[in-house]
Amino acid sequence: MIRRDSWREGLSVRALARKYGVHRRLVREALCSAVPPPRRTPRRHSPRLEPFKKTIDQRLLDDLEAPPKQRHTVQRILARLQQELGAEIAYSTVWDYVHRRRQEIAGAAGAAPSAGFVIRHNQPGMDAEVDFGEAWVDLAGERTKCYLFAFRLAYSGKAVHRPVDRTTGVSYMLAW
Repeated sequence: MIRRDSWREGLSVRALARKYGVHRRLVREALCSAVPPPRRTPRRHSPRLEPFKKTIDQRLLDDLEAPPKQRHTVQRILARLQQELGAEIAYSTVWDYVHRRRQEIAGAAGAAPSAGFVIRHNQPGMDAEVDFGEAWVDLAGERTKCYLFAFRLAYSGKAVHRPVDRTTGVSYMLAW
């Protein structure tokens, strides 16, 4: 918004700082680069957690072989530390450590990342999804069972749905 107002309205650095309620240095940084500088997050030292780090790491390592429903949550790790070892640690302290270490341990063990996506490269008119399903409609005042033909193009996402009287052989489309 700072870059846009500077370009469209020709506002000075001081006017932009006043308009957005920020320091002039921040306005200058925004005008120099469209990408903000990366934020530095401080590494916090947690002396209360230090004696329990090996225990947490071992549980996270064991979780790699456990079924997904049986893996430890941060809440469960904290509860076990408090019950079994008498730890007096804040939830946020354990969460910060577990969040960071879970990814490191999984990466070191060669486990695949948990979140990901597959990029689909569909060409226009080449891929489509087709399905049939049952539907009940009121046809001439009478409830009738028909089948719904669903066709969706993968490239554009456009879809066509048509009710039909049967799913086998030659079938005519019911009039809307």
